[in-house]
Amino acid sequence: MEHITDAKDAGCACRKPETAGAGLGPGRIVLLVAVLAAWFVIYRQLLPFSQFLTYGVFGLEHGSRFGDAVEFFLYDAPKVLMLLTLVVFGVGILRSFFTPERTRRMLAAGRRESAGNVLAALLGIVTPFCSCSAVPLFIGFVAAGVPLGVTFSFLISAPMVNEIAVVLLYGLVGWKVAALYMAMGLAVAVVAGWTLGKMRLERYVEDWVLAVRDGQGAQGDAPMTARDRVVYGMNAVREILGRTWKWVLLGIAVGAGIHGYVPEGFMASIMGSGSWWSVPLAVVIGIPMYSNAAGIVPVVEALLAKGAALGTVLAFMMSVIALSLPEMVILRKVLKVPLLLAFAGIVGCGILLVGYVFNILL
Repeated sequence: MEHITDAKDAGCACRKPETAGAGLGPGRIVLLVAVLAAWFVIYRQLLPFSQFLTYGVFGLEHGSRFGDAVEFFLYDAPKVLMLLTLVVFGVGILRSFFTPERTRRMLAAGRRESAGNVLAALLGIVTPFCSCSAVPLFIGFVAAGVPLGVTFSFLISAPMVNEIAVVLLYGLVGWKVAALYMAMGLAVAVVAGWTLGKMRLERYVEDWVLAVRDGQGAQGDAPMTARDRVVYGMNAVREILGRTWKWVLLGIAVGAGIHGYVPEGFMASIMGSGSWWSVPLAVVIGIPMYSNAAGIVPVVEALLAKGAALGTVLAFMMSVIALSLPEMVILRKVLKVPLLLAFAGIVGCGILLVGYVFNILL
């Protein structure tokens, strides 16, 4: 895990171009449109191409376990990576309007704390956040005067309900599941942050964090041209995809193994909606794991295909993303044990509630 001690490095995605450039010319616009059109054409051909490679080129048998696993991997790997590229590029452009400094100022502005929780959870969707930036983000938020509960709403929402999780869920399991996941994830972030704020646990923030003064200027707030924002989006693709592609392929490989070799009834027996203990068991299994949304969504797809209950699988996904052991270790640098336990306990209860609600309603 990377050691980042300066709040200036809080944005874990990318940095803005140092100098402003010229606007987008007609040639660049045409090139961008052509690239997007090529993306959609290639994306629509992924399934037949994966089947051609699996059964035509490799000569694997239709319906065999190994053949199913290989087809799953060859289809999902480029599919997920292409989705990531498009989504990160688009959100990267959007993020150029929301620097960490501007985000902190918005959250620290005088307003009712409950409204701050909602705003923080919404900003978490489009603001760079990963475990490597947990410490500097938390320091920057506290030093800027952001209420502790509002800060936690942001920290919960950013990894759990980010654009990658929502778009990949949409691409793999449909818009209804993606929309429900986003709504429930935002609800967990808002309610958990509000609850932690009402508990007045500021004394359990490490003393050295409270002593930090927000001495950095408003860097990165200089006006940007359209070309700057496109470059920013391209930098986001390069840096984020460069950090996540290994986890993506690992998650798809695990999903392929589940898809090809796990019997239909096995996952239903341990992660089905009929067993009350399946949701807490899924959360407990997910906490020691370390993955981001891009890596775990293909596993979710495979588990659902094998008969696992939707609520149980989403609870598993949320625990992996929002309560992973590595992230708890990092947060321990800035939170004393009582506050860390309160954070994990409240978020865990919210995740359990989401799992049970999904299992009951769907």
